[in-house]
Amino acid sequence: MTDSPSPPAPDSPGAPIGFVEFVLLVAALMALAALGIDSMLPALPAIGDSLDVRDPNARQFVITAFLIGFGVAQLAHGPLADRFGRRRVLICALVGYVIANALAAVAGSFTLLLAARVCGGAAVAATRVATVALVRDCYQGRAMAKVMSIAFMVFMVVPVLAPAFGEFMLIFGRWRVIFWAIAGLAALVLAWFAIRMPETLVPERRLAIAPGRIARGWLQTVSDRLSLGYTLASTALMGALYGYLNSVQQIMAETFGRPALLAVVFATTAATMAVANLLNSQIVMRLGTRLISHGAVTALILLSAIHLAVVWTGHETLWAFGILQGLTMACFGLATSNFSAMAMENMGGIAGTASSVQGFTSITFGSVIGALIGQAFDGTPVPLVAGFLVAGLIAFGLVFVTERGHVFRRG
Repeated sequence: MTDSPSPPAPDSPGAPIGFVEFVLLVAALMALAALGIDSMLPALPAIGDSLDVRDPNARQFVITAFLIGFGVAQLAHGPLADRFGRRRVLICALVGYVIANALAAVAGSFTLLLAARVCGGAAVAATRVATVALVRDCYQGRAMAKVMSIAFMVFMVVPVLAPAFGEFMLIFGRWRVIFWAIAGLAALVLAWFAIRMPETLVPERRLAIAPGRIARGWLQTVSDRLSLGYTLASTALMGALYGYLNSVQQIMAETFGRPALLAVVFATTAATMAVANLLNSQIVMRLGTRLISHGAVTALILLSAIHLAVVWTGHETLWAFGILQGLTMACFGLATSNFSAMAMENMGGIAGTASSVQGFTSITFGSVIGALIGQAFDGTPVPLVAGFLVAGLIAFGLVFVTERGHVFRRG
């Protein structure tokens, strides 16, 4: 299958609102999940102390619980988005996200906090499924990849600022204030979306919620070579990303003894991802998704191997970690944004269901992989860096099989 330019087709009419506002709104919806994860990082020690969590590695479950809910719930949001439309599902989900964060803010035990986090992740999962389906309603192929790259670039402002936001909240209040702030921001995005975004799923393309039809949609999603191959490749890379999210706070505090620099280092690595996605949006229409993403995975493997050698030879410093991890994250951004577009290439007729299956796979299993990487933290960056290296090798192997050996094609 070639990767030819894909202008809006009859079933991809373009954004129903202005392009800039459309991209910003998509980015804001996507950013709510990132805010729910990244703003927690500097608060993990305070949460542990407040709720009597003695094992530092156990505090990582605040992240993992959210990701599990975020991944599993996508199987429900997809069929709902295909039946009731993107707009109604997103509005209901955003209301649920506001409530879940309010519950987390008043949780009196670690168990109740984790339950609220699972519920919050499950609610905000719609912003992944229905939003991808919404974009696919309007664009396809390279045009979709361009929209997603620009949206991802804007959305990356949140990971850049979220840890600093969390630290700011801790200065002027307890960790519970962070959850109240997330609830407030979610309410603002809810109002924006409800006022400005019309439904993008036309009535004649709505699909009934029927077990047989849903099962056929799932089967179609996992039977398509591009959908399955690039979803599994994304899963491997997402596992490495979630390992980073689980480990970075402890790496800064225990490995380098500089917990105050968490926000700076995290912002730097997030910024490289944003720059990578800006670059992708400018070159993807010319070079194609395959050449860019395959090259990015190859670079990620090489960078991770170099980083692991630096750590093993005792030359790891905070500067080395920041630079090498930042470059690795840039490669991650270039690869995954294009992987997502290619996985959805043949899924236009079942965009919501396909997006839910792909999201469930990459996020749920990615979060499990990330939890394993995080729990392997031993005071050094070795588990994290090795995780990126193995994930890159697996992703490239999956791409090689998916493309039947024809990698690095330029469309």
